[in-house]
Amino acid sequence: MYYTPAMPQWPIPTSRIFYAVGLIGIGVQHFIFADFIWVIMPAPAPWLPGRPFLAYAVGAALIAAGIAIIFDLKGRTVAAITGAAFLLLIIVTHIPTQLMGTPGHIAVWNNAFKALTLCGGAWVVAGSWPEKSPGLPRFLESLMPFGKYFLAVTVITFGIEHFIYKQFVAMLVPTWIPGAVFWTYFAGIALILSGASMIVNIQARLASFLLGLMIFLWFLVLHIPRAIADPHTLMGNEWTSVFEALAFSGIAFLLAALPVPNRFAISYRKLSTAGAVGGR
Repeated sequence: MYYTPAMPQWPIPTSRIFYAVGLIGIGVQHFIFADFIWVIMPAPAPWLPGRPFLAYAVGAALIAAGIAIIFDLKGRTVAAITGAAFLLLIIVTHIPTQLMGTPGHIAVWNNAFKALTLCGGAWVVAGSWPEKSPGLPRFLESLMPFGKYFLAVTVITFGIEHFIYKQFVAMLVPTWIPGAVFWTYFAGIALILSGASMIVNIQARLASFLLGLMIFLWFLVLHIPRAIADPHTLMGNEWTSVFEALAFSGIAFLLAALPVPNRFAISYRKLSTAGAVGGR
């Protein structure tokens, strides 16, 4: 048996939609603010020629990618290319920017990790279509399995930050929920364990589902109310967090929904096949 059919999960198309709507939302923000949203490109140099035009182009590309994924307009190919585009942005913009700033502070890398998760999420989405895309470069096909590790590394990092910056994170817990510090530590541990579970592939599907559920609850209880209360500060950063949370939950739900081969079953099959061949 390769996976447990009884495992609770969100449908694959719904999970894709969550990710796609996240892309579309961030894309729309590029038109609202006529500038790059920081998770896509961290505050580029003001001398960058045609900056508003480039921001519109990036926003339009994100919207188009989201629509293609929702309606499966060559969705697998579009998702794979979107992941590659995110990776290029990380290498060209995020990493140099942070290295020239204060790279020793883990929090300054948050947007880079979020972009890395959107990158990996695009590849997870692409891999959710079982059929290979004709004409898609082989190297893009080979990158898709790494998508889940990008999410895992990000949630482990953010989990660690719950302990490093516990006072700030506790302030994010809605005031009507008692025990803010407890929930800060609880969420930090949950993030670290879920990421570790995905990396070592122990109860990875259950961990992915619970991670997706937790992030989706944050989307409803934390991020939407904060965005409604403060829609404009830092180019609508609270709304960016809304779209990120929805996209990240979709990635986690996808990882929970997709079959994960059982390595022991695979080893047994290989041994059985070898024995059958040797017995002829």
